[in-house]
Amino acid sequence: MKKRGIKILIALFLYIVALIVKFEDSLINNIIYIVAYLVVGLDIIKKAIRNITRGKVFDENFLMSVATIGAFGIGEFPEAVAVMLFYQIGELFQSYAVDKSRKSIASLMDIRPDFANLEKAGKLEKVSPEEVKIGDTIVVKPGEKVPLDGILIEGNSTLDTKALTGESLPREIEKGDEILSGTININGVIKIKVTKEYKESTVSKILDLVENASSKKSKSENFISKFAKYYTPIVVIIALVLAVLPPLIIQDASFSDWLYRALSFLVVSCPCALVISIPLSFFGGIGGASKLGILVKGSNYLEQLANTEIFVFDKTGTLTEGVFEVQKIKPINITEEELLEITAYAENYSNHPISLSLKKAYNKKIDEKKIKKTEEISGRGIVAQIEEKEVLVGNEKLMNEKQIKFKKSNSIGTILYVAINGEYVGYILISDKIKKDSAETIKKLKKNHIKETVMLTGDKKIVGETVAKDLGIDTVFTELLPDGKVEKVEKLLKSKSEKGKLAFVGDGINDSPVLAMADIGIAMGGLGADSAIEAADIVLMTDEPSKIVTAISLAKKTMRIVKENIIFAIAVKVIVLILSAIGISTMWEAVFADVGVSIIAILNALRVLNVKK
Repeated sequence: MKKRGIKILIALFLYIVALIVKFEDSLINNIIYIVAYLVVGLDIIKKAIRNITRGKVFDENFLMSVATIGAFGIGEFPEAVAVMLFYQIGELFQSYAVDKSRKSIASLMDIRPDFANLEKAGKLEKVSPEEVKIGDTIVVKPGEKVPLDGILIEGNSTLDTKALTGESLPREIEKGDEILSGTININGVIKIKVTKEYKESTVSKILDLVENASSKKSKSENFISKFAKYYTPIVVIIALVLAVLPPLIIQDASFSDWLYRALSFLVVSCPCALVISIPLSFFGGIGGASKLGILVKGSNYLEQLANTEIFVFDKTGTLTEGVFEVQKIKPINITEEELLEITAYAENYSNHPISLSLKKAYNKKIDEKKIKKTEEISGRGIVAQIEEKEVLVGNEKLMNEKQIKFKKSNSIGTILYVAINGEYVGYILISDKIKKDSAETIKKLKKNHIKETVMLTGDKKIVGETVAKDLGIDTVFTELLPDGKVEKVEKLLKSKSEKGKLAFVGDGINDSPVLAMADIGIAMGGLGADSAIEAADIVLMTDEPSKIVTAISLAKKTMRIVKENIIFAIAVKVIVLILSAIGISTMWEAVFADVGVSIIAILNALRVLNVKK
């Protein structure tokens, strides 16, 4: 950018000198024009020649070179220099815009760690993060980036997660907490046991996702690429016909006049405004989203999000906190302590939020030698062998399948019925909490003209319906097994309009098949889950459902700017192309129709970066 700026200033100075100072010998003026032209135009001519040798003839470099050299040929020296000068100013604006877009994701790209402090035999060794292996211990000092994912084994501190999640509030960490790479250690020296190699770490996956986002093009970008491919050679042929045919068939027609029209026509025809501004708008949209902790894998998903009609939500961990707590223990013929203990033992090997809440409520060390065998039955519960006892922990379906006589509870929440050796011994009630911004999110989605909101859950009917009613969700399907969710989404996909899209929002861990099947898969707070980053099209780096509304607003703003640029650029070009062909417009109008329109379109595209948290 600096080099181009200097060239433009030198050429502009020479151009003004040649324009104002009239030397006695006009040849001196012409030489100054040529020098000014070569300062800004030589690179363009070289690019045009290089591209022609590679078979890429009809690009903007070719059009600019032919038009300006032709202008010199008919003695229009000032206009030839002006066209190339303004074209380079347009290119400078493009470089600035791209640079600004890149800087918008600079904070995210800044998460790349430079080194890791590897602990070996009590000594620290500064190494590349790629050299660290799973199980190694690394030390992170205050102010340093966490280079790899791991578990905190020593020390307490506060982490700055802003670059990774878009959240301004720091996160307190203590021994046993999972630590994600890319965060910054604010205070205190901490030791981390590495759980993932660098290439599998969160920071590596996020960087790869951002770097490859531009490879997935939207329909608008594909349209512009195809448009330019056919449009450019057509206008070159028209310009050639315009220069040669009228002087041959029209009496007293001046060849230089028609050549001037053809050259003006060529300058106008350059599709720079479209080719530059459309991808730039999407690139800016992706950059703006990343500022807010929303990772969009490609501009095609940004375009689809703007056309979403149906939003389907998973319940647990998406609309609710996913943090279950034991609310009630109802034993029969045993004590509360015994019921909680046997249930915690049965659920010991499960990482389900319900199992974790049970172990948290039990809050005692579990002697794993007592657990002989456990079997998880999908959508039903767990069958475990605890010492000599066969323990069943699960829902009504499990009790009915195993022919256990039990008393059904009407409590609202997740109810775990427990049986020991075929005899019902009571139940434990566990309930989840709705996220504070879930209701507001559903309300705002409806204001954004989303036709239908749907919630899918494996929870019992009364729980699902209560949550859906509290949030104002249109449709709810309850007591679904994982394959049931897939079946419901398949039906919903058929119900939408031809152009409308369906978005599924899940936690990215259990919902990978549905995330992949939906038109747009959105992972909620699934940053640490490999399946979220791989299966989802958009990853929200925090647990806030309200980020969905932000993403939609940004997608719609991006598409609005894209459409404005397409309509504006094509309309101006068509008008000036016609005026050039009939000889009304000059090279100056042609310059505006090319470079002027490009600059206006680029500045308009930059508006998408103006996002607020």
